[in-house]
Amino acid sequence: MSALDHIVPGEGLDAFFSADSVAIIGASDDPTKIGGRPVQLLLKYGYAGAIYPINPKGGIIQGLQAYPSILDTPKAPELAILAVPAQASLQAVTDCANRGVRGVIVLSSGFGESGPEGVALQEELVRVARSKGMRLLGPNCLGAINIESKLIGTFSIALEQSLPPAGKVGIVSQSGNIGSFTMRNMADRGLGVSRFIATGNEADVDVSDGIAALAQDPNTHIILCCMETCRHAERLISALDMARKANKPVIALKIGSTEQGQAAAASHTGAMMGSDAVFDAVFRRYGVLRVHSFEELLDLGHAAALLGSQRLPTTDAVTLVAASGGFGIMMADSMVQAGMTLPQLAESTKAQIREAVPTAGTNNPVDASAQMSARPDILLKMLTALQNDESGSTLVLLLALSLYNPRLKDVYLEALTKIRASHPDRLMVMISQGPREAVAQINALGIPVFPSIPAAAAGMAGLFKLGQLNRISIAPAYSGAVENIDELAFRNEFHAKKALREFGISVPREDIVSSEEAAVACARTTGYPVVLKIASEDIPHKTEIGGVALNLRSDEDVRQAYTRIMTKVRERAPNARVDGVLVAPMAQGGVELIAGVSRDPVFGPVVMVGIGGVYAEILKDVSVQVAPVSEAEALRMLQALKMFPLLDGARGQPKADVAAAARTVALLSEFACKYAGNVGEIDMNPVLVKPLGEGVEVLDALMIPLSRSASAG
Repeated sequence: MSALDHIVPGEGLDAFFSADSVAIIGASDDPTKIGGRPVQLLLKYGYAGAIYPINPKGGIIQGLQAYPSILDTPKAPELAILAVPAQASLQAVTDCANRGVRGVIVLSSGFGESGPEGVALQEELVRVARSKGMRLLGPNCLGAINIESKLIGTFSIALEQSLPPAGKVGIVSQSGNIGSFTMRNMADRGLGVSRFIATGNEADVDVSDGIAALAQDPNTHIILCCMETCRHAERLISALDMARKANKPVIALKIGSTEQGQAAAASHTGAMMGSDAVFDAVFRRYGVLRVHSFEELLDLGHAAALLGSQRLPTTDAVTLVAASGGFGIMMADSMVQAGMTLPQLAESTKAQIREAVPTAGTNNPVDASAQMSARPDILLKMLTALQNDESGSTLVLLLALSLYNPRLKDVYLEALTKIRASHPDRLMVMISQGPREAVAQINALGIPVFPSIPAAAAGMAGLFKLGQLNRISIAPAYSGAVENIDELAFRNEFHAKKALREFGISVPREDIVSSEEAAVACARTTGYPVVLKIASEDIPHKTEIGGVALNLRSDEDVRQAYTRIMTKVRERAPNARVDGVLVAPMAQGGVELIAGVSRDPVFGPVVMVGIGGVYAEILKDVSVQVAPVSEAEALRMLQALKMFPLLDGARGQPKADVAAAARTVALLSEFACKYAGNVGEIDMNPVLVKPLGEGVEVLDALMIPLSRSASAG
């Protein structure tokens, strides 16, 4: 059990953001040293609390009285910053704990990242801190900052020239350099920052603590998160849920992915489910917007902060306006590809546009021609018509290079200032490049400016997703006991499907036989046509060795197929343990899916559904989610498949029983949670989805114990 398991995410982090006194252990008179920079920054930016430099030599450090030990300070500081060598850290942390310090930031390196001795030392720091209820940030971290109170617990060079303005954006990062780079760039865009925290080695305080603390901070409205991995799934989920409930949008730059042993996975499911897709699923479930570059993080963070959580778009509709038909087409292509919709304008709106700009094209995108920028009143009249349109869409205006022209810039600024005053609740986004001060003037009106058409398309899609935050339903949770399934379920397909059937999942009636005549007798009872399949725990993929015979329509077909299967198995898998041959009815019609479960090393059982059959691994058209999932969530997983139209009656085909398929996926996810004790992977392929009202049937199934599951570790 982790030392964090009993700590609510965010608990005790006020010491890093609201401390009324700070000690710097290892303080230096030289502001270029790690021990000197926190002292300098606290003084430079006007921290109002008590500052206690700690140095064995005492004396005066940067104009402040220094103390030989934290035990000698006039009162117990609420926060301590450690800038001492790793070998001196344990005594320093022990002194802090004994003095009653509430939080300690360990800036020093040489711990868990440096080898076994460092790991042991890091663990001892945590043990000492936890024994006194003291939270520990780091080690090997860039600390924490509260911009408003000027509480600066860092040595980051990002603050060397200036402190970011106080604002609404909170930043939490596992990497100090990535986090400080983000903070500096947000400040350079003129955007204020509320709090910053870099978690480093995460011996105690982790990224989940940071998210939770920012979610509870009244000054933080948007959370930017830079993360490499997750060490505690339940804590991360809890923190993301706090942010969702507080209506604090989270934008995450997630880099790297956890090794999941995909190449060696024993099932189709394990081979098709990468852990990065699991992070995507968790983020999607809790309304987190994942981005894949700094540019996206900065563009979307800036736009979301300008709009605030109350002004984020609630519709995916956009109305596009440009002075060029070519630009309009490019905008339309990018927006549609990003998932946005382009509604038609009302006839009255079109008439008003033509009244303002007689040469304008009034479809969406609107080709406003260069006349729109002739005079501010012309532009204002056109923008007013568009903002009054009944579609309620977000207006996206492309200016290209107009902001570089002083006359055109003034035209736009006058019209935009007036339209924002007359329509304060309507959304407008611009695509433009120009001098920083001109962009800042437009930003000051509450209008985000994206530098390119692709950036604007990705930005609008992202802002719309963030706008759905308070519409997300509560994720289901498994509350039953976790059990071990009977080991017999791992033996072969027959026993795996028997276990699934007993849980309520639909599988066909079938039997195992050990001779030609027994196979014929069983086929007659079942009714032709039938399927024969080898039953062996050593042959997970039967088709690949010739262990399957389909559509057998007579006694002679069955005899020949039985002999052929047994011969091929002896040739291609001579050491396989064979239980016999499975005889099952030949199912026909419907759409084939694959559904399964894999064990993610961080998040545990994960359920997957996709287009199935022999081409499942080639198509890799799948949706994944952490188990359990509700039927509604399973339905959304199905609808997210690129080939969902196959289930929805494409090209005149009958609609498939999608509701039954969703019910099967939900049941499978519950099964995975219940038997998480020893089930590593489950592979159901194919799952035949019959026409509407006829249900589904699991035609093949494989169950792999946790001890043999490659994705388990």
